Amino acid sequence: MESTQRRAFLKQGLLLGGVAGLNVLSLEALALEAPVKEVLKFGILTDLHHDLIRDGVERVTAFAQEMNNLKPDFIIQMGDFCTPKPANAALMEAWNRFKGEKYHVIGNHDVDGGFTQEQVVDFWNAKGKYYSFDLKGYHFVVLNGNERPENDTSKAYPRSICQQQYNWLEKDLEETKLPVFVFCHQGMDNDLDGIKEGAMLRLLFERVNEQAGFRKIKAVFSGHNHEDYLNIYNDIHYVQINSASYQFGRKGKNYEFAHSKDPLWALVHVYSDGSIKLKGKSSVYQDGSKVYAGSDYKGYPTVPIISDRSFK
Repeated sequence: MESTQRRAFLKQGLLLGGVAGLNVLSLEALALEAPVKEVLKFGILTDLHHDLIRDGVERVTAFAQEMNNLKPDFIIQMGDFCTPKPANAALMEAWNRFKGEKYHVIGNHDVDGGFTQEQVVDFWNAKGKYYSFDLKGYHFVVLNGNERPENDTSKAYPRSICQQQYNWLEKDLEETKLPVFVFCHQGMDNDLDGIKEGAMLRLLFERVNEQAGFRKIKAVFSGHNHEDYLNIYNDIHYVQINSASYQFGRKGKNYEFAHSKDPLWALVHVYSDGSIKLKGKSSVYQDGSKVYAGSDYKGYPTVPIISDRSFK
């Protein structure tokens, strides 16, 4: 009996010793061996420009239907969606057919016709002009890039984030301990009609990462340019989401609408190892082409796609 107990004791000791030995190993290395699981996913649509096209309701209906099938944690539209006039109620009905959480970003064209940003927020039932929220271990920030500095007397569309909003953003990022996704209609990585304070905001994001000791800013999403690209500045991913409906076909000083045959949107998957996969939609122009012909524009290409992307 004593011998049996001794063997059991020695066996237990070896097991405990093994566990203690494992503690010496990197916990991160052990975590990498665990199965990678999807933590959350969200759908993105931007630059529909319902007031300028004929099939906005149909495009949003298709988006809502597919999102209901795929069941993301939320959907978000990143601006230039529609003005807050009664005639656009049908579009909002189509948008609200999605059965989950819905978020909005204000674009510069959403106030066309003399509307205010407050009217837009009310019509959309948005959370605010800028705001943040937490979900499944991540922090999401929605910015308003349509502010006009007091000394700006121009008649051009405003594309600024002024001091009050900047101060709010700085505090918001400081207070959260979670990894962050940022959404803004105008890009902070592209000086071709992007946020005027883009460099200052990029520096803020870089300081946030440095102070956190890890890549706290996971990605920054924008629309506005109706283009398809990814820029990486100092290890931060700035993702441009293409328009759901059309691109600007630029020829000299003029441009024309190059409508995609099908609506474009993206679905973003976030995984337990921190990796991100963006699944985009691809279409053609109304004439069947993949590239807009005759453009002499020297910026990003005019294409009817949202590219698939993977990064971590």
